[in-house]
Amino acid sequence: MVWIVVAVALLIVALTLFLFRIEDLSYLDQEEHSVSDTPPSAENQDVLDRIGDMGRAAKGLRGKARLMAVRKHMDSLSDGLELESEIRHCENPNGEWVIAPGTDTQRRILYIHGGAWAAGSPRSHRAITDRLSHAAKAAVFVVDYRLMPEHRFMDGVRDCRKAYTWLTENGPDGPSEATFILVAGDSAGGSHTLGLLAWIRESGLRQADGAVAFSPSTDLTLSAPSNRNNIATDPLLGPAFGSLSKIPRPVIWWATFAAFRVSPTSPVASPLLGSLANLPPILIQVSDTEMLLDNARRYAAKANAQGSQVTLHTWPGMVHVWQIFTPMLPEAEEAFADIELFVSKLESHKAQPELAQT
Repeated sequence: MVWIVVAVALLIVALTLFLFRIEDLSYLDQEEHSVSDTPPSAENQDVLDRIGDMGRAAKGLRGKARLMAVRKHMDSLSDGLELESEIRHCENPNGEWVIAPGTDTQRRILYIHGGAWAAGSPRSHRAITDRLSHAAKAAVFVVDYRLMPEHRFMDGVRDCRKAYTWLTENGPDGPSEATFILVAGDSAGGSHTLGLLAWIRESGLRQADGAVAFSPSTDLTLSAPSNRNNIATDPLLGPAFGSLSKIPRPVIWWATFAAFRVSPTSPVASPLLGSLANLPPILIQVSDTEMLLDNARRYAAKANAQGSQVTLHTWPGMVHVWQIFTPMLPEAEEAFADIELFVSKLESHKAQPELAQT
């Protein structure tokens, strides 16, 4: 009997090693990254209070009831916003347009919202998409991709791919070729954003002119040090996912494989683990106290080593995806000013191709 147990255990270990061949990426942690020494603004406390409200909204709930509470709370983040942008619903592909006054609708942004692939919507992220439309003077299409667990992970991926392909040839007023395209997303949507860029490259499609990722999830193997080291300093992800640190990572890999029906080592789910060569310029914004800090750092280090241009800007003491708290949070406004500068540099390089090669 003992030998049977041992044999089964060895088989599971062997199968785990075979299916989840985890590359040691610790060499990417050697690069030093600058962080502003300016302390968080006073308004940051208001943000932390709102984060606490979300935790209380789901307190004591389990399963589907908890998920529904989180989804409802996230959608309420847009309540009371005074938006100048026009909101237009779109059915095919499913999503909404966010169009700031004076926007050139041939300039387009595909926005992919976050929410752990199970929550969030175009409505929940209107603070970000409205501000992006103003910052880039572009029409923003927010794809309402299919969420887990009602749908498979790959269903959401396919929705994002379809939306991008459609966006290259269609604007809010009908068919027209895009003159400028940016892909942007936060957290889980940031992962979809980075994965989408690689898919566009492999598919031979018209590549985006650039991309912006807010605190992206780049590696579902959870091997980055900050996934554990920053649990206590991350007021959003820490309470929600910090308990995973107590579970052996191979168990998490199998659970992820079962839930996503995609290996956590697949570049589709973990863009960091794929080729990062020949990608468009990317701006990544992250907080130094959040669990996904090293996911962003590793992605930037690897992509730059492979010849792509990734700019990583780190804010001190911010909550995960603090940009959604614009305009109340000064650091969120700083982040969008950073994006405006990034977009202007993209346009300068596009107008002078020889500069992009230097």
